Amino acid sequence: MQAAVWYAAKDLRVEEMPVPMVNDPHAVKVKVMECGICGSDLHEYAAGPIFIPVGKPHPISGEQAPIIMGHEFSGEVVEVGDKVTRVKVGDRVAIEPILSPNQNGAYLMERYNLTPLLGFHGLSGGGGGFSEFTVMGEHMVHKLPDDLSFEQGALVEPAAVALHAVRQSCLKAGDRAAVFGAGPTGLMTIEALKAAGAAQIYAVEIAPSRKAKAEALGAIVVDPQQEDAVEKLQTLSSGGVDVAFEVTGIPAVLNQALHSTHEGGEVVVVSIWEGEASFQPNDLVIKERTMKGIIAYRHVYPAVMALMQRGYFRAEDMVTQRIPLADIVERGFEALLSDKAQVKIIVSP
Repeated sequence: MQAAVWYAAKDLRVEEMPVPMVNDPHAVKVKVMECGICGSDLHEYAAGPIFIPVGKPHPISGEQAPIIMGHEFSGEVVEVGDKVTRVKVGDRVAIEPILSPNQNGAYLMERYNLTPLLGFHGLSGGGGGFSEFTVMGEHMVHKLPDDLSFEQGALVEPAAVALHAVRQSCLKAGDRAAVFGAGPTGLMTIEALKAAGAAQIYAVEIAPSRKAKAEALGAIVVDPQQEDAVEKLQTLSSGGVDVAFEVTGIPAVLNQALHSTHEGGEVVVVSIWEGEASFQPNDLVIKERTMKGIIAYRHVYPAVMALMQRGYFRAEDMVTQRIPLADIVERGFEALLSDKAQVKIIVSP
C-alpha cells in the first residue's frame, strides 16, 4: 500500500509499505477514506520531532521513526479480531487515535489522555491515516452515524480537541470568550463555544480568509495588525472576557490572551508549542486569573458526532482543499506552511 512516512523534519515521503495485519483479538483493520492534516502534523513536519519517537520506540506502539503519519481520519472496517464487539466488517468509523494503556479492547485509565505514556496513532507509531489501511485496537474506533460523511468523520478528532477545551474551561452559558487563532482548531473552538451557550465570541486573527470564516461562524473578529487586540477586546467585552482560548502557539499571543481576560478570568492553552513562552506571573496573581492547559480529549467523540448531526463543525465551513495522498507534501504540508488561506486540508489515500 501507499503511505506517507515521516523520517525527519521536512522529510516526509510517500512510499510503498506492507499492508498491516490483524494480529490481536481486539484489533480492527480500517480502510482509510479521509484523513485531515492537523496542526500537530504541521509542527512535526516543520520542526519535529515532538510526539514522534526518535532514538527509542514508543512504549505502547513499539515503533520509532520512520513512522506513518495521520491521526485525523475515518474509514471502513474491513477486518476484525475474534473478540471485537464494538464494530463489525462494513461499519463506517471515526478513529480516536490516543495511545494510552489498554487491555481487552478498553482504556485502563479514566483520564486516559493524561497518561505519562501518551502517544497518538499516526504520530507515535503503530500505523496512521495517511495510508490505505491501518490497524488499531477496538477501543479507538467509533461508529459513524449514517448521516455523517467520511469527510465529516475525519473532522471528529480536531472537533474533539475544541469541545474538550471548552468543556474543561470555566465557561458558562451567557459568558464571553475570545479565541486567539482562527485556524482549524480555533474555528472549531468557536463552534464548541456556540454549542456551550457563549453569548459573545471574539476571534483574533490576521489572515483574511480565516477572519472571513470566523465571522461567518458568528464571531466578532479583531485583527491585531490593525488595532491593539487587548484594548479592543477589553472595550468590546466591557472589561475583559470570561475565558480566552490560545490556539496559535505564539508566545506574544499567550500574553495577549492573558491580558484580554477580566479579573478572575481564565486562559485555556490549546496549542502544541515548538518552544518556550514567557509571561509575568503577577498578571495572574494580582488579577486572580487562572491559566490551564488541555491535551487532546477524552470521552467526547459521541458528543462531537451528536453535535455534528445538529449542524456544528460542518466540513463545508472548515475544508479548503482536498488532495490525493501522492500530493501530500507539496499541496498539503507545504501549502499549509505558505498559504494562510488554507484551513483544513483533507487527504484521500
